[in-house]
Order: sequence, then structure tokens, then C-alpha cells
Amino acid sequence: MQARITRRAFGASAAALGSFAILRHARGEDALKLRCSLDTAPSHIRNVSIADYLGKVEKASGGKIAPELFHAGQLFADLNVAKALLQGQIEMACPGTWTQTGIVPDGDFCQLPAFYGRPMATTHAATDGKPGALVNKQIETKLKVRVLGPWVDLGFQNWYTTKKAINTAEDLKGLKIRSPGGAGISWRISFFGGIPNTTAWPNVPLALSQGTFDGFVSTNESVATAKLWEAGVKYSYQDHQYVGQYMPLITEAFWAKLTPDLQKMMLDLWAQNIPVYRANALASQERARKLLADNGVQFSDPSEATLDAARKAMQADVAALISAAKLSPEIVKLAEASANGTS
Repeated sequence: MQARITRRAFGASAAALGSFAILRHARGEDALKLRCSLDTAPSHIRNVSIADYLGKVEKASGGKIAPELFHAGQLFADLNVAKALLQGQIEMACPGTWTQTGIVPDGDFCQLPAFYGRPMATTHAATDGKPGALVNKQIETKLKVRVLGPWVDLGFQNWYTTKKAINTAEDLKGLKIRSPGGAGISWRISFFGGIPNTTAWPNVPLALSQGTFDGFVSTNESVATAKLWEAGVKYSYQDHQYVGQYMPLITEAFWAKLTPDLQKMMLDLWAQNIPVYRANALASQERARKLLADNGVQFSDPSEATLDAARKAMQADVAALISAAKLSPEIVKLAEASANGTS
């Protein structure tokens, strides 16, 4: 069984990347450059997972693949990586599905009420199954990329605010709420009476401290790694509105340069490690909540009955969500069948 990846292990992975780069230089090898752009901090669980994967890829390739990982939006925000992939400015990205819905609207299917407040396994069954396969096919066609395999978990998305405590969804009315992107999230914000505002993640701390919005949708991990209590975050309503996931994308141009053996190696390594990455993400979210509480953030956890009632109310307005998010009839049918266990 593989060991859990810790922050310390991430440092080891980074060191490994550096040592292999030195070996390549010493041997004068002509390695294939693999630039990967992420817009979260190096300590974020996505970055930790991708750094570990790229370290394993470099080692398994014998230095034939030379990964370069760029953190914290050094190259691009997730909202902009699609263009960068298409133009060959990077070879790899792992953006949140919600940031790519302008290109593939069906990527918003986890915003359907059927997933609201439900266990994480409900989302995994859908994204690893037929709904996810449909989205993968669309994103591969539109962006000329290869999806490496199952999506990486970020975790449950919740509400976070600065000045007003959110004890029920009613408390969201009239608040300006930052959305990470995607029509589905904006629809939910509006459904609960909030005012949507889309802002790229690297710009959130400053915008939050300046009062550009009153709250936002995110995860405990993302809030903790960005230390957003320093920007004024004081409250969180933990309704587990959906599971945020990241799609591992490699450009077809880079993929075509690989031998069949190297392609198989990359796919196999991803498949072998994704269970560990998902387990680490869950543990990271739990640690992050404790860290946020230690820094004064107050949490409100709705009951199952409250979540069920909210899900039922949203389901009554699902036609508006489907229209706003431009979800195809096919993805709605597949996703709802998966979520309800009828597929």
C-alpha cells in the first residue's frame, strides 16, 4: 500500500525533480519539457499531488521527461489555462472543472441539486463513470488534450464570509458572493439570494480585504492554504454543496512526442496514485478545518433534514439551472441517474 503524501514528502518530491534535472544536464540528454501550470499555492493539496506525480514521471522515464511545475498562478490562472494549452504555452494543467465550463458546459453537471449535500462517493461514481467520460471526451476534443484519468479531488465546497455569520441559507440573501467560475455556481448563489461575482483565485485575498465581495464559495483547504483569515474570513456555512475536482490535462502535441511505453507509463502512474491523492485530499480538508477554527473561523453545520429540504427546493428550479449552465439533456440524464443510483 502506498504511503500518504505529506507536506514533507512534497519537499522530497521537489528535491527529486531538481536532482533529476541535474542528472539530465550532466548526461546531456535531450529531455521533453513538460510545463505544468497551477494557480494555487505550493502547499495546496493539488500542488502536492501533482508535484508527487511529476516526480514519479521523471524518475520512471529515466529523465526523458523533464517536468517543470509553476505554482500560484506564476504562468496562468485556471480560468486562462485552456488558451495556454491550445497555444502550446504549457504542456499540462489540472484546472477545476468549474473553470472550464465556458468551453464545455457539461463540466458543470455536479452543480445539479442531486449532488448537493450528498456523500463524496456519489460524486466519484458520476465523475468516474458515464457522466465523467462524456465530459472527458468533450474537453479532449475542444482543447486538443488527453485526460490522464480520474479527476483529482479538492473537496466539498462551502460558503465563507467576513462580516455576517451564516447559520442558514437565508443568511446569504443580499450578500455579494465570489464564485470560482461556472454558471452552475452562480445559479446557486442567486438561488439563495446572493449576488454572484466571478474572481480568479489569485486575486481573492486582496479583493476580499478590500470588500469587493462579502463572501465566497471555496473549500477549507483552499481557504487555509491562502490564510484567508488574514483577509477577514470569520464564518463558514458547511453545506457541502458540491465536490470540487480537478481535471489532469496533457496537450495532444506533447502526447504525440511520447513513445507508446512512455504514454502507458504516465497513464499507469496516474491510475495507481489517484486513490492516494483522493485520500490525502480528504485528510487535508479535515486538517484545514481545524486550522481555520484555531484561527477564529466559526463553523455552522446544517442538519441532514436541512440539506434535504434545500436539495428539494433547488430541484424544483432545476430547469433554470440547466438553462443557465447550458447542460445538455444527455449529461443531465446520465448525472441524475448516477446520483440517484438508477443508472
